[in-house]
Amino acid sequence: MNCNLTGKHSIMNYNGGAVMAMRGKNCVAIAADRRYGIQAQMVTTDFQKIFPMGDRLFIGLAGLATDVQTVAQRLKFRLNLYELKEGRQIKPKTFMSMVSNLLYERR
Repeated sequence: MNCNLTGKHSIMNYNGGAVMAMRGKNCVAIAADRRYGIQAQMVTTDFQKIFPMGDRLFIGLAGLATDVQTVAQRLKFRLNLYELKEGRQIKPKTFMSMVSNLLYERR
């Protein structure tokens, strides 16, 4: 079994997916595949890629499974801190800036 970082069975190969969102008049929709696997091999069909961040705020994340989970946890943590400090729910544009800052931190 080849288990190096670039080999066939590497955790680095289990990534990808699709997330799509659209808005209409007075409505929004967000969809994602729930597949987690590599090529024809499937590990699970219920991998979460859409995360609720508030009553009316969601984020869809695709990519390496561990990164998806880490980013979702960090965003939820920062969102909770924001709401504790400000005493109100975050606005979508402010949350968008929070996401942008988090993703740009490690570049």
